[in-house]
Amino acid sequence: MSTQTTKEKILQQLAENPVIIYMKGVPSAPECGFSAKAVGILNETKVPFTYVNVMKAPFIRERLPSVSKWPTFPQLFINGELIGGADIVESMYNDGSLLPLLQAAVTPADPVAASQTITHSEVEALILSAYPGAKIEIEGQGCDLGIVVVSELFAGQTMIKQHQGVMETLSEPLASGRLHAVTLKTFTPEQQAAQQPAANPGLLQIQL
Repeated sequence: MSTQTTKEKILQQLAENPVIIYMKGVPSAPECGFSAKAVGILNETKVPFTYVNVMKAPFIRERLPSVSKWPTFPQLFINGELIGGADIVESMYNDGSLLPLLQAAVTPADPVAASQTITHSEVEALILSAYPGAKIEIEGQGCDLGIVVVSELFAGQTMIKQHQGVMETLSEPLASGRLHAVTLKTFTPEQQAAQQPAANPGLLQIQL
């Protein structure tokens, strides 16, 4: 195996694993006290992590120090950046700075990242595909939206049928988790007009 190939493997591991520790041994049976200390701290945080046993990967053991500019093991990386060895990990754990870093690193692995939440324009396009010409109002942010749909196609339908029809257009983002909750109101144009309070023309005639 060439040195370049080993470096590429290391960089791939760092890119694919938000929290990874290069250690001697495995978490259940560390082969040095420093690795045992670092892994023990990671286990305390309850944040999932990946490990590489450098005792079983001699090419990585030889190459990693020149990549990370850190001569000893263990080496903890968060989002591809070297945090340090056992002493630094312990110090950061004690001062409270380690846990937030770890939690932030694994947050994008949660069901829905912020960038994946559905936009108002996407919701509007989905509804319009089944209700062309509908008047649509959307409030809220992220995956919890309030939606008002006014369409002539609702004429003669019960409210539950109207809601079922609209929710059917949103089935994909609801199933994928991009949209979690919807508060829905549906009206025909006539029903919406009846919702509007009639203006009192007498108020316009008051002269002071």
